[in-house]
Amino acid sequence: MNSEALTDLVIEALEDVKAQDIVRLDVRDATTVTDYMVVASGTSNRHVKALVDNVAEKAREAGHRPIGIEGEEGGEWVLLDLQDTLVHVMLPAVREFYNLEKLWSISPLGDATATEA
Repeated sequence: MNSEALTDLVIEALEDVKAQDIVRLDVRDATTVTDYMVVASGTSNRHVKALVDNVAEKAREAGHRPIGIEGEEGGEWVLLDLQDTLVHVMLPAVREFYNLEKLWSISPLGDATATEA
């Protein structure tokens, strides 16, 4: 599965469990760590965990085992590492504070590369 197809799968899995404000960031030109980042919000700690669990389950079903999951114990910000796609699911206040979309969507020329999913 290529990185674009994996990102599509992630977005579909997030939409299945009613994630809010899903954004896909193409970071291929900014880092070699991953190709895409997907940022989404959940309405509560339990919702954030449910969103990440659904993405991990769908990825496993597609034959793409997650490398790691960080932040599950708190549930305010959970990071799911799928190698070619990093998934950040946060509570809205945490997301607003860290503003990953702005951090990762500014290219060296100042052009935004974020797209609403």
